[in-house]
Amino acid sequence: MALAGCATNAQNKYADSSSRNLRDNYLSRTQSDPLGAYLNDESIIADSSHDSATRSPPTKALASTALRFLGIRYRYGGIAPKSGFDCSGLVAYAAEKSLGLKLPHRAAEMAHEGKSVPRDSLKKGDLVFFNTRGRRYSHVGIYLGDHKFVHAPRKGQVVRVESMDEAYWKKRYNGARRLAANDSPEKLAKEAHSQR
Repeated sequence: MALAGCATNAQNKYADSSSRNLRDNYLSRTQSDPLGAYLNDESIIADSSHDSATRSPPTKALASTALRFLGIRYRYGGIAPKSGFDCSGLVAYAAEKSLGLKLPHRAAEMAHEGKSVPRDSLKKGDLVFFNTRGRRYSHVGIYLGDHKFVHAPRKGQVVRVESMDEAYWKKRYNGARRLAANDSPEKLAKEAHSQR
């Protein structure tokens, strides 16, 4: 069976039993209350001690919006919570709702939006890209901090949080881009074109 679009390889294997146990524990905790499980995971929430007068950067809003859809089923070509999401559908929907940006509905095209970010400078809300189908930028997710990202993985799965330190994702990482709410689609396209 061949999957198309943003799907990950069905042969996604975990490096060792401890990572498998971590994943199984996470999945069992998140099936009944995915958002609650995420919010209770202190390793993911890096800074909850800011006062209400401090406004979150726009990219944090992108991550927070995407997290509202934990547990939504994967659907190839999916662009809305009611019908389900594929990886780029989740990112595009969250970007439009949180930043007012209309992004393309293909991970490879999204890889030209915003500004390039080195892996050691990732911030919550950055787009992270992976090679899951033998070509660059075939999968996209949203970085959450602490080496974790939210994404719509593949058929039969749901929107979930995973670690970029897992051997599968670490080996397939392609890069990251940072979007901003004040980036119009025209401005983003112009910047991306000048970087080619």
